[in-house]
Amino acid sequence: MPRILIVDDEENIRESLADILKDEGYEVELASTGEEALEIIAKKPPELVILDIWLPGMDGTDCLQKIKAAHTELPVIMITGHGTIELAVKATRMGAYDFLEKPLSMDRVLLSTARALEKYQLESENKSLKETLRGRLAMAGGSQTMRELKAQVEMAAKSASKVLITGESGSGKELVARLLHELSPRALMPFIELNCAAIPQELIESELFGHEKGAFTGAQEARKGKFELADRGSLFLDEVGDMSLPTQAKVLRAIETQEFQRVGGSKTLRVDVRLIAATNKDLAREVKQGSFREDLYYRLNVIPLVVPPLRAHREDIPELAEYFLRQLASEYGRPAKKLTKEALKRLSEHNWPGNVRELRNAIERLVIMSPGDVIDGKGLIFASVQAGAEDYFGYETLKEARDAFERDFLRRKLTENNWNISKTAELLGVERSNLHRKIKAYEIDVPRGTME
Repeated sequence: MPRILIVDDEENIRESLADILKDEGYEVELASTGEEALEIIAKKPPELVILDIWLPGMDGTDCLQKIKAAHTELPVIMITGHGTIELAVKATRMGAYDFLEKPLSMDRVLLSTARALEKYQLESENKSLKETLRGRLAMAGGSQTMRELKAQVEMAAKSASKVLITGESGSGKELVARLLHELSPRALMPFIELNCAAIPQELIESELFGHEKGAFTGAQEARKGKFELADRGSLFLDEVGDMSLPTQAKVLRAIETQEFQRVGGSKTLRVDVRLIAATNKDLAREVKQGSFREDLYYRLNVIPLVVPPLRAHREDIPELAEYFLRQLASEYGRPAKKLTKEALKRLSEHNWPGNVRELRNAIERLVIMSPGDVIDGKGLIFASVQAGAEDYFGYETLKEARDAFERDFLRRKLTENNWNISKTAELLGVERSNLHRKIKAYEIDVPRGTME
């Protein structure tokens, strides 16, 4: 049961409150001074404090201030025998949950106690969920590239400035946007997102600004838009480069003034929104081609963040793979699997044109489809880790691309032939000794027990 600390210098009030609360099943601890109360809270914070304002030594308002400085979420109900409106207002502004006058109505005390504890529980659960979410949103990867990006995200999160995130599809732009919000002073406020490419152009204005009842066919009731829902929080416009020019003009005005009208409405609404935009397009080039407004581009591009493709930080692939393996095994209630060095090496050598999203999808398939607890190089067949022509575009020279293709091709053929080297060499039309040299040159790990 919840633990309640009663702080009052009058023993009869302490005891009578304690008896009533104990009868309701609460655990109760008592203190006669503010100093004693702070010592108790420092050792083990209760779920609720009932605090008298008039105390010897440190008074109740000073005690309240110190409690709130150390434990913001801890609810405090103030009680006094000499209450005034000014005192009640002051206590409330300092963070008191409620203000009760003596002689105390025990029904009122019990009602206020129940509501304060309910609020505390909800806030604690919300905090726990957010901490869990932050854990899931962690940007895995210790490479220099990712360390620099993390540092940029942390710095940008502290401001309310607009951020433009660019990068290839699947590279993690949405994750960066969510982290910007979760690490910002707006973290407790809404994070609202809109994929501009997924909404038909005739409906995107309604999605952004909302609409009034009867504004268009099918508008049977008034509806809030994303700007309104994101008030005091963050609005994430994904694939902002796919927005039409007329919509861009209205978004620009909303950004500049933080004001807008619902579709079909005449009332001007004002909001406080931190805007985060993302795109896989080169907006500077789109501006030159006339498909994106230059003024909107400069409005959005206050803090530019570039999310690198996975092939630009291959050294992070083993850590990312292990991270997704643990996360997805937990989500699916499956036993944890382990990737061998050969498997991690193969994953690191793959070019991942779909970036982190493709890697996560591959690991998800392994969690579901791989029969054993240990996943080796051959086991990656369940992840469909196979090279396509586009995989080799990331290499700088023809030799690098050719070597990567030959390595992937030989490994795939060996896998198809159950790592029977003689059979593979025969099917490829090469000498077995030549295939051996290739395997050694490309450092392809051949599983033990394979047929020569």
